[in-house]
Amino acid sequence: MTSSIYNGTVIHKRFKPKTHFFEYSVFSLLIDLSELDKLDRQIKFFSFNKFNLVSFFEKDHGSRDGKPLNEWVKKNLDDYNIYSKDIKIKLLCYPRIFGYVFNPLSVFFIYDSEERLISILYEVKNTFGEQHTYIFKVEDDVKHFQHNCSKKFHVSPFIEMDCNYFFKILKPGEKISVIINQYQENEKILYASQDGKRVDFNSKELFKSYLKHPLMTFKIISAIHFEAFKLWTKGIKFIKKKLKIKNNITFES
Repeated sequence: MTSSIYNGTVIHKRFKPKTHFFEYSVFSLLIDLSELDKLDRQIKFFSFNKFNLVSFFEKDHGSRDGKPLNEWVKKNLDDYNIYSKDIKIKLLCYPRIFGYVFNPLSVFFIYDSEERLISILYEVKNTFGEQHTYIFKVEDDVKHFQHNCSKKFHVSPFIEMDCNYFFKILKPGEKISVIINQYQENEKILYASQDGKRVDFNSKELFKSYLKHPLMTFKIISAIHFEAFKLWTKGIKFIKKKLKIKNNITFES
């Protein structure tokens, strides 16, 4: 199997209008969507679309209606004239733990039949139950990729919408690295990153990762609200969300 577990850290550093920093340990799954049924059968403590200690539900991603994710990915690739035949789809995300998950950012890696990366989808969620997916076509199969786009989705209530994202991502291997630099009026206001080291996706390694982070998904949502409270106490302006959406998708050239 080519699915993997990555143990690492998440870092957020705010520069404007006041400095703020936090870091915490996490583990992520890089799931080959074609292996989900096999993972469900072979990995103890893990289930696909069923409750378990650790689980993965298709309704947490894509169209979020429980339909097969590979069909959703292929439809969007077709819509934006990206090759979708004989592809392999891998998804980097947090799993559910005891049935709960919140994924601020999930990343779809799309490979052709020769294992070349041809597209990357950045799926961003906020705590209001909304989601926006930024789709990028990949022209060169290299180790590091850089993408940029304007912000089109309300995420933090302490950052205005008139911003730009600069993504820098490492092609998954023995390590993962996802970096987001956010700029407003040519000034960097936020740095966010997730890094990790690969281990095999098996029962032993999954349980070890769980023991290191037993309530990780609950910790993530708690930390988001706790850090937001600290930003509020620092006097940073609260930005009210103006639009209500469910799922948006944009193709970024």
